[in-house]
Amino acid sequence: MTHNVRIEYCTQCNWLMRAGWVAQELLNTFPTELAGGGVTLVPGTGGVFRIHADDEQVWSRADDDGFPDIVDLKRRVRDRIAPDRRLGHADRAAEQAAPDAGEQA
Repeated sequence: MTHNVRIEYCTQCNWLMRAGWVAQELLNTFPTELAGGGVTLVPGTGGVFRIHADDEQVWSRADDDGFPDIVDLKRRVRDRIAPDRRLGHADRAAEQAAPDAGEQA
């Protein structure tokens, strides 16, 4: 199946470089999944920075209080376009940070 990612960024805020870097990171991480669909950069205004994977919003600067940590963003995109795929060190770091299900607070 062909997947796509859309990154909408604010031109007034000069966030093209940030959007381009995020696109590069996603293309490097998901080359097979994004083949044929790719990553589209969409100029916007008003402080917008939103990322959609297959038309589902996975990040919004307004809703998620800032810009994404790239590892967190990759997990969100992976969960949408390739849920069975492991992300290596990113998954290990998340597993180590999560509290043990058997622990009591």
